[in-house]
Amino acid sequence: MAAFGDHPPLPESLEALLADETASTVFLKAECPPRVKAGHISELRLEEVNTDSWDKPSLEALSEELQLVIEQNEARSDCFVEIEREGCRIMQIGDLRVTCAWPPFSEAWEITVVRPVAHLKLSDYELPDELIRRVSDHHRGIFVVGKPGSGKTTFAQAIAAHLDETVGAMVKTMEAPRDLQVPQRVTQYAPLEGDLEKTAEVIFLVRPDFVIFDEVRRARDFEIFGDVRLAGVGLLGVTHANSALEAIQRLVGKVELGLISQVLDTVINIEKGKVNEVLELRMVVRAPTGMESDLSRPVIEIKRFPSGELTHEMFAFGSEIAVVPVGGRAGEGGSPAWRMAGEELKREASRLSGIAVLHAQFLTDASADIYVDDSAIGAMVGPGGDAIRSLEKDVGGIKLNVKSVTELPRGLRKRIERDSWGGGGDMEEWRSRGGRHWEHSGNKRKGGKKGKRGRR
Repeated sequence: MAAFGDHPPLPESLEALLADETASTVFLKAECPPRVKAGHISELRLEEVNTDSWDKPSLEALSEELQLVIEQNEARSDCFVEIEREGCRIMQIGDLRVTCAWPPFSEAWEITVVRPVAHLKLSDYELPDELIRRVSDHHRGIFVVGKPGSGKTTFAQAIAAHLDETVGAMVKTMEAPRDLQVPQRVTQYAPLEGDLEKTAEVIFLVRPDFVIFDEVRRARDFEIFGDVRLAGVGLLGVTHANSALEAIQRLVGKVELGLISQVLDTVINIEKGKVNEVLELRMVVRAPTGMESDLSRPVIEIKRFPSGELTHEMFAFGSEIAVVPVGGRAGEGGSPAWRMAGEELKREASRLSGIAVLHAQFLTDASADIYVDDSAIGAMVGPGGDAIRSLEKDVGGIKLNVKSVTELPRGLRKRIERDSWGGGGDMEEWRSRGGRHWEHSGNKRKGGKKGKRGRR
């Protein structure tokens, strides 16, 4: 890849738009004035350039000129066509990535030119020593996350250069397309035959110490990330996410719970070119916060780094993987763990009884209130309480008190009404529909229209 700021001479019309050293992106579209995104990463601005609008013939001509630049510089390893598709062409010209799009892919001709405007070393970020030591350990699984344009790729480049030049690690990259600005000794791999999984197979054979996986987006990308990491290769993935926690949650379902902390142990959130938050993951075996010790299970602790403050816990609850905040106020419904347990109890009780349980709330680790519509209370309790006793046995011996949904606070009841029926209709219609639901649900525990209102 080209050194920062290095590219062959371009057509004058394009060079003029890149004259501002802070310009990071040029947008050209048929019948529209050109626009340029420029400024420091913490304060980017999109400006319209006061020149004539480009038309389709001029954009087609520019695309052909840029292809000619590549042909004239075929001896340069940083000038090539990266992707060629029907209606789209992506070219790398030195440190510039040029994307051309035309019908039928886009509704009109468009050319976008992207270039890096910052090339930073890890020392420029003024990181604490503990974090520098952590990223210098090339046996880790790391996510660098942030919104588009937040500076996460620039930070990943700085880590790659640090590992290559300071630590002395063998570093490779997996990119589609290849646009990281890394030292010449760092080889950049594209999808082999269009498949990153095949690229990963080659990665194993060349035995790198560390791999930079740029643009981890699709579900299969997360699975490949897990496969490479579990093979013992140090790995840094760059992915779009609004927060560090959101990036962790995207691994759920792609990697087994017990392996998540082995695949990923550090998440670095970048905002406006600066490190905003760092989380570390560690697996322990204990009861989740707020549950009794006899409910011990594998728990992934999510902590702030380097303070060690526990922020969230991740654990299996029934058929679901729960990501539960720890600390702060328990709020309505008890601790976060109890709220998660209540959601699972609501689903299970509805499934087992055939009656719509609208809300469930744990009172202790062994007792809970379940709320149903007035018209369904008798069927839920059953003659002499037989139905509810059977349900208690099915859900693991939890003591259940059956209550009317009308006993819930008005605000919570309105939210349940909205979530259950999409917000349509008034309260009377909702209650009527709730009654009809269990009557036609095929419930096997019907025991007449009358029964206890609850068990205290």
